[in-house]
Amino acid sequence: MRTLGAAFSACLLLLATAFAPITQSYTVDSTVPEAGGCPQPDRWNLSLAMPLNRQWSTAIPSSGAILTLAPTGSAAQLDEIEQVITDSFGVWSGVSGTILNAAANPGAIAPLERTGIADACSNDSGTNIDGLNTICFNQPSAGFTFGVLAFTRVISANAPGVSVGSSGPAAFTGQILDADTLVRNDGQEVFATRQALSTPQGVGAFDLESILTHELGHWLGLDHSAVIRAIMFPFSPPPGQFLGNRPTPQAPDGPLADDDRTGVRSLYPDASDAVNVGTIGGRIIPANPFALAALPSPAPGQFVTGIFGSHVVAVDADTGSVIAGTLGGWSCSTANPPTAQFDGSFLIQRLPVGRNYLIYAEPLIGIATAPNFGVALSDLCGAGAACRMPAVDTNFNVRTLPALP
Repeated sequence: MRTLGAAFSACLLLLATAFAPITQSYTVDSTVPEAGGCPQPDRWNLSLAMPLNRQWSTAIPSSGAILTLAPTGSAAQLDEIEQVITDSFGVWSGVSGTILNAAANPGAIAPLERTGIADACSNDSGTNIDGLNTICFNQPSAGFTFGVLAFTRVISANAPGVSVGSSGPAAFTGQILDADTLVRNDGQEVFATRQALSTPQGVGAFDLESILTHELGHWLGLDHSAVIRAIMFPFSPPPGQFLGNRPTPQAPDGPLADDDRTGVRSLYPDASDAVNVGTIGGRIIPANPFALAALPSPAPGQFVTGIFGSHVVAVDADTGSVIAGTLGGWSCSTANPPTAQFDGSFLIQRLPVGRNYLIYAEPLIGIATAPNFGVALSDLCGAGAACRMPAVDTNFNVRTLPALP
């Protein structure tokens, strides 16, 4: 077994305050190859022969931390919780235009299994990683800092051939080998199933389905989004509320925003999809080059030539809907080996064709700020990269120019 790839945590934070909507974008996590080179997106090597295996630990808190209609400790309670997990997975497998889609690839996601092991998720030290993908409700962790309701650990390969536990060897850099989601269980917060959320007790509980759907986005390689409507927004809906629409047979991906859908399509595109195939790219550069963020300690030959960390967003010009965006600021250099260069580049992929788009850029100064994207940003110059990270540039103003005749 070769050296292990990058391990990262993605957190869902507590937020019980209403905010005015803002429009920003989805991002994906990445891994720098062990031998050097440009960061590669983190994703599963999914196929019908290699489905996404998943399990959950039936060791749950006995203190009432999970509110269900079924009695605590009963078999019916486990069934009710399992249904929430199944529905949360179903949201992502309901997105059209992806190889995750249950209708197009019914075997891409393996059946949900149960384990009675209490500490079934990877531990804090990063040792004894089993290569199993697990959801745990009764496992303590130092990751539960103030305000964190749940978090996900993902282990990715930093070279082909890397394996961990029962994962099998990776086919490419960035292949996800292990994903574990831990839900807070110290009695400070209560989580409710869909059925129990509408009860009087559910008014003070967090919607378990919204939280798990968010965390499963991290399983798939997505980082946070600053679109408040997106399921990948880093803050939860307030107690007693849920995000978006509940999934239905007609709209299984109902809770997601277009931003979420475009993000997962970019990682798991369906080759037969002829609709979501549009791409828009470019560079964001300031009128005054002296306004660029400086490197803390420049690597030889490395310069910042564009705005780093801007959100570049594609909006449907006819409806005003945010369709997708990206965290802009870098591209892959032509050096040998290649590395990230901070030239202000952006690339928005898997856009629906046949629409008119408006493109705009904005700084990360909304409710979701640069620290909420720390994993996606720091991974660009991870182990093996011959580059240094510039600071996220938030000191720029956006001017709207009149349309050309």
